[in-house]
Amino acid sequence: MRGDRAAVRPALPLLLWLPLLWPRAGALRPGELFPHGPARGDRLLRDGDDESSGAVELARPLRFYGARVRRLYVGTNGIISTQDFPRETQYVDDGFPTDFPAIAPFLADVDTSQGRGRVLFREDTSPEVLALAARYVRTGFPRAAHFAPTHAFLATWAQVGAYEEAARGAPPSGERNTFQAVLASDESDTYALFLYPAGGLQFFGTRPKESYNVQLELPARVGFCRGEATGLKGEAPYFSLTSTEQSVKNLYQHSNLGVPGVWAFHIGSTSPLDNVRPAAAGGGLSAAQTPAPPGQPFSHVAALESDDAEDDLDYYDGNEEEVEYPPGDPEEAAKGHSSVDVPLHVEADPGPLGGGGSPLDSDLASPLPHPTPSGGPFYPATESATLDPQTEEGRPVGETDASDAKGPTESSEQLETGGLAPPGTEGHPPAPPREGPAPHPETRSLQPHPAAGTPPSGLDVPPHRPVLDHHPPLGHGRQVVGVEDDIGSNTEVFTYNAGKETCEHNHGRCSRHAFCTDYATGFCCHCQSRFYGNGQQCLPEGAPHRVNGKVSGHLRVGPTPVHFTDVDLHAYIVSNDGRAYMAISHIPQPAARALLPLTPIGGLFGWLFALEKPGWTNGFSLTGAAFTHDMEVTFHPGGERLLVTQTAEGLDPENYLSIRTHIRGQAPYIPANLTVHVAPYKELYHYADSAVTSASSRDYALAAGAVNQTRSYRVLQNITFQACRHAPRPRAAPAVQQLSVDRVFAWYAEDEGVLRFALTSLVGPAGGDSEPTPVNPCYDGSHACAMTARCRPGAGVDYSCECAPGYQGDGRSCADVNECATGFHRCGPNAMCVNLPGSYRCECRPGYEFADDGHTCRVVAPPPSPCEDGSHSCAPGQAQCIPRGGGAFSCACLPGYSGDGHQCSDPLSGLKPCERQQHEAQAQLAVPGAQLHVPQCDEHGHFVPLQCDSSTGSCWCVDPDGHEVPGSQTRPGSAPPHCGPPEPTPRPRTVCERWRETLLELYGGAPGDDQYVPQCDEWGHFTPLQCHGRSDFCWCVDRDGREVPGTRSQPGTTPACVPTVAPPTVRPTPRPDVTPPPVGTYLLYAQGQQIGHLPLNGTRLQKDAARTLLSLHGSIVVGIDYDCRERMVYWTDVAGRTISRASLEPGAEPETIISSGLMSPEGLAIDHVRRTMYWTDSGLDKIERARLDGSERKALFHTDLVNPRAIAVDPIRGNLYWTDWNREAPKIETSSLEGENRRILVNKDIGLPNGLTFDAFSKLLCWADAGTKRLECTLPDGAGRRVIQSSLNYPFSLVSYAGHFYHTDWRRDGVISVDRDSGQFTDEYLPEQRSHLYGITAVHPYCPAGRK
Repeated sequence: MRGDRAAVRPALPLLLWLPLLWPRAGALRPGELFPHGPARGDRLLRDGDDESSGAVELARPLRFYGARVRRLYVGTNGIISTQDFPRETQYVDDGFPTDFPAIAPFLADVDTSQGRGRVLFREDTSPEVLALAARYVRTGFPRAAHFAPTHAFLATWAQVGAYEEAARGAPPSGERNTFQAVLASDESDTYALFLYPAGGLQFFGTRPKESYNVQLELPARVGFCRGEATGLKGEAPYFSLTSTEQSVKNLYQHSNLGVPGVWAFHIGSTSPLDNVRPAAAGGGLSAAQTPAPPGQPFSHVAALESDDAEDDLDYYDGNEEEVEYPPGDPEEAAKGHSSVDVPLHVEADPGPLGGGGSPLDSDLASPLPHPTPSGGPFYPATESATLDPQTEEGRPVGETDASDAKGPTESSEQLETGGLAPPGTEGHPPAPPREGPAPHPETRSLQPHPAAGTPPSGLDVPPHRPVLDHHPPLGHGRQVVGVEDDIGSNTEVFTYNAGKETCEHNHGRCSRHAFCTDYATGFCCHCQSRFYGNGQQCLPEGAPHRVNGKVSGHLRVGPTPVHFTDVDLHAYIVSNDGRAYMAISHIPQPAARALLPLTPIGGLFGWLFALEKPGWTNGFSLTGAAFTHDMEVTFHPGGERLLVTQTAEGLDPENYLSIRTHIRGQAPYIPANLTVHVAPYKELYHYADSAVTSASSRDYALAAGAVNQTRSYRVLQNITFQACRHAPRPRAAPAVQQLSVDRVFAWYAEDEGVLRFALTSLVGPAGGDSEPTPVNPCYDGSHACAMTARCRPGAGVDYSCECAPGYQGDGRSCADVNECATGFHRCGPNAMCVNLPGSYRCECRPGYEFADDGHTCRVVAPPPSPCEDGSHSCAPGQAQCIPRGGGAFSCACLPGYSGDGHQCSDPLSGLKPCERQQHEAQAQLAVPGAQLHVPQCDEHGHFVPLQCDSSTGSCWCVDPDGHEVPGSQTRPGSAPPHCGPPEPTPRPRTVCERWRETLLELYGGAPGDDQYVPQCDEWGHFTPLQCHGRSDFCWCVDRDGREVPGTRSQPGTTPACVPTVAPPTVRPTPRPDVTPPPVGTYLLYAQGQQIGHLPLNGTRLQKDAARTLLSLHGSIVVGIDYDCRERMVYWTDVAGRTISRASLEPGAEPETIISSGLMSPEGLAIDHVRRTMYWTDSGLDKIERARLDGSERKALFHTDLVNPRAIAVDPIRGNLYWTDWNREAPKIETSSLEGENRRILVNKDIGLPNGLTFDAFSKLLCWADAGTKRLECTLPDGAGRRVIQSSLNYPFSLVSYAGHFYHTDWRRDGVISVDRDSGQFTDEYLPEQRSHLYGITAVHPYCPAGRK
């Protein structure tokens, strides 16, 4: 197609081809920022680390989302808000969404103290600044071709630095950043421009203030957040452009409007703006770029995330990231689920010449001409209207012809200087057909009168489908904007086709009685001859039509509330003379009588199917079978107000229109003895592209015998629908039409409980009463055509009759044509044709289903097997799924389990480990020839410390978990080893004790009252006071038992003696800040100066039971692990540069075991089998090991390490694993526990591997990556790598337990759990004291055995 178009293009002057041959614009230079500085009127923000400008009152308000903003605040940390900032610790390290409104060109911990740059800001209305802003906006948003800002707000961060902690002997960093934010507004719309000049970003993130010696850097955040008063995370709509360091690095190299370093966003509007919308006008990145191959999309986010060399940028596949769209249901939006988590993706086809010329010339600051203002109303918030340069009327985007995409025609001089906006469009492409109800009527606005201007048109959705606030993207969940360089016949105008779809792939979206036509910007459906409608739905001319629907009401009739739900509505329309009959059944009598005057309820069908005067069209020809009719009725004189919403939901298989009506409000009471009369009336309908409005007053009479009362009401009507935007507009499309309604009847059949309306309608020009008489019979219904024929007016009173499609005859008598019998049908070979009056339908034979065209039948694919897709309900891990065919399955418990397969139980689940092993061994001994040791258990089910094999005679000792104690096994026939705690070694007798024993032996064991025997204390020391037998003669002695001179007393007095030895050390009581944990499984996590305790109930976090286990004032705990043998917790302290431990028993105190030779100890791992520990030191770039008491210390590795962090040990297989988050070459390595056989395990597709754990049960090595945001696992040899979760925030440490992963997160400042099998987030714990969490470990009541 491209080649064909190029072949027929007219020759262009060379001057016009030059811009297409130029390379794309280079990166933005610092001098091309918006002018700034005190000389331009800028105000300076006070220097400092966390400063705010205070409220900057704006002379003119701007729009942020839907809010009207009169003041702004500028912060040091690269952020603008509509309210004052909280303390920076509450937001500067967190991701989006923020708890307050945020416009963030570079949100990071910026510091301008000590001359480290400055922050400038001002409001500006100068023509130079406004013209430059307008030029950028029009380039990025082609539909804003007439955007003319009236004021702008500029904030510039010039040569600012990152916050740095003072380091002794280390000079401050010289890295400085320069960037700019510009908010341009025209009172109704506000656009934001972020500018990053080449070389302006020298640092890409900042370290959290609480990171201390831990080398972490959080990437800067770029984006927007509306902010919510509730402050709940994740509730407010937000837009985030960056998430990794690489995406920040690429900000000045990429762009969403074709100028590298410049980014544009639509951030506010007078109409509701569900979220920020980025520009999508071009993918120009640099002169060195190569165009994307056809069919390969370009994604701004993917490009930002890519690790490009600065001089070798390229397009990146948009499949790298998925786009999430919020639900369109207003109820879901009300619940706070309307946030959009990801930026817009754009696919661009730059064409054979790379997509056209540079959108802006190199001298961006040059004066620009003012745009031509629009002459018609504009609704920017809908993002669906552009201005027709010929009619200057708002039109839906996409309906413009080739010149519409540009607005005013550029001169050749402007084209030569780069004035041509690059291709692209903002907004959403047409949505594919989707079944479902139309939007809830209460969500639609009512615009009853044309004085309000052209109402905003909707997005391009097929008219018979619901209008969604957020459209599903085309093709695998992507937003797509296709760009083609289609040069029209006007050689001075370049036109671009955005989001073009063709009939070739979309013919199924047209009615089977329609044909599809391709236009410059897309396709449209048009009804065939003798049919009418909007092309999506077509009905035969002249044939009668039926309407089915439901009516619900919540209204008050006089003082009485009346409610009814889903009562039946039926209507019958004789389209050849405009007659419509409607009946609503089962409405309560008070409501039915009150609704008698309300003929517009049935009048809708009069307008839809009115008889048409030549050149005029009824409603169905415009709306088809998908529209919403809003009506507001105000009764006089009482002022009662009634709201009616009627929503069309398409045609059913019988071609009956389906419609749902909802009535609410108040209506005057009409007594049962009164009848209602409504006189004929005329209404004027005002037509816009996708809306029709009407405002009129109507009288009705209440009659009771000879007494008549005349009352009235005013009715405002608004009909919204979706017109095809791509077909050229009719040259003489009428803006106003008149509906003449005659023969109006309204009555209530009380015996049937049915409310009925009848009327005859004719649509024609306004003021049509001046038409000369006589009236053609086709217009007044006096013709003699058959009910199934169309009356075609001729000259004067002449007319002819023509049978409707599907009927045959002379028009005065028409008979049904059996299309099935005659073969005039389109049913496929595997379909059955069923004849209907005037039509037919196709039905697939058993075993077949309709293809997309609705006529061809294809074989029904066998239902998926639940056993294969995982949708079965068998007990996971305990049962197997057995496919039974046809989507059926059965479940059977695995061996060792019992139950029905859906629920299986382990009969041994209540046994202790020793009892379980004993039971299993005894079961295996039943097999002939089996030889297996049966463990011995005590009366409590615990392992007996001494285990002996009766078959071999050998014995050995086991620990409480049943594991053999190394070196304890004895040979058969030898004495069994001594197991259990060692026998206490008797203390040698002291001098006091030996002397006492000698004298007692001398005295025969019983000394006399006058015989001296030394007195000894419990430790064998001489007591300070010694006495002679039972006499009162006493004296003091020293520690050796020698009498202290001068201390012997007389009878009746006792000398005062002092202790001879220091008192024994008393075991301390528990410290006030140490609370021993209870027995059970729990997590321990490091949080700065404390270690927290978080119990587990199964795998769920018991958040209410969380508390502080140990307070360590002055410490910064990073790495943490647990020794299950001695119930000891070990940790590294980067502030004290130590490694310490503490028992979890009551009364234990912390003990420092290594206090020298450390700089920044981080990761820590305990080998409970070999009684050793391993740690990483990112300051010394070393990995070391030592015994658990700190002895036998040895450095394993001190080369080829840059930033070693996490470390994990597999004691069963004797392997050691560690991560190195070297930004240039991150990797995960392994070796033996002795430091042998070192090798790289993973070094592809990783970024910042912070957390690492080895799961002994699954034999998986797993890591959490703060760069790729992924949690991944692999086998110990590096095989079988798979992603568990790909949407982490900023993980730090990781541990596994019972099929779950638990990791600490620096964005959430909490503990988050992830299911190992499903990858789903299952739980989250956020401590009350918010600060960063570091290491995490799991504490088991027993040592995990694992398996080889």
